[in-house]
Amino acid sequence: MANREQGNETSITEFILLGFGNLPELKILLFLLFLVVYIATMAGNILIVVLIAVNQYLHTPMYFFLGNLSCLETCYTSTILPRILASLLTEVRTISFSGCLTQYYFFASMVATECLLLSVMSYDRYLAIGKPLHYAARMSGRSCFQLAAGSWIGGFLCSGIITLSISQLTFCGSKDIDHFFCDLIPLINISCNDPQLMEILVFTLCLIFSVVPFLLTLMSYICVIVTILRIPSTTGRKKTFSTCSSHLIVVTMYYGTLLIAYMFPTTNTLRDIKKVLSVVYTVLTPLVNPLIYSL
Repeated sequence: MANREQGNETSITEFILLGFGNLPELKILLFLLFLVVYIATMAGNILIVVLIAVNQYLHTPMYFFLGNLSCLETCYTSTILPRILASLLTEVRTISFSGCLTQYYFFASMVATECLLLSVMSYDRYLAIGKPLHYAARMSGRSCFQLAAGSWIGGFLCSGIITLSISQLTFCGSKDIDHFFCDLIPLINISCNDPQLMEILVFTLCLIFSVVPFLLTLMSYICVIVTILRIPSTTGRKKTFSTCSSHLIVVTMYYGTLLIAYMFPTTNTLRDIKKVLSVVYTVLTPLVNPLIYSL
């Protein structure tokens, strides 16, 4: 654990999130920007959940999964943004070891759950467009609940395994985390342990919970596009594609930034780029999701 001593070294019990500390002149602007983004994200996603809940015409599998996604985004945003706002306002950037683990656990849970949920949503669109006669049977209320519950449980299980592994690391050197939240790669970089075993575990879990859902999503949309191209009329193709275009935009934006941030090695050149990409999938994606799906 991080509070034990190893030899003559004193273990670290708290970290410093460097965040945007190298931009002090933009502190007020960043605070106002993130505050507006947080309020808009919460309002937009909560509104979608409420509308789906009260409108009986939206009680369909597609909107059930969309409601789950919006609920996920509110939790996702609340894991990251309040901490950023507090550090920008008070300039207190320290976080305890337990607080860092807690933040990472919920963050990673939401990331893995969203990957699985987006894959389920793409499968729903594939059945609706490619297998319309079997859609009602395969996407019954029970099936939808099982798919959604499996996504949530799988995401939290994946995060629990990684967080438990992080808790066994010893941090006895630098306590500066070059990020605006407790993320996995910066934590591994400042630990005193051999990172090889941890990197293998992380790569394996990322492969299962990120790359595999991405490939399943990609296969679903390849089948969807092939089916759409077979529709004889132009109007029919446009109408059918409009039912899945919003989800395709979200998938492209989310996976594009996420895979670059985690699957590419962290070099001096890519470090700042990855921090910017982290802002995209942790802050901007939950903000634009309600706008994209509403349009």
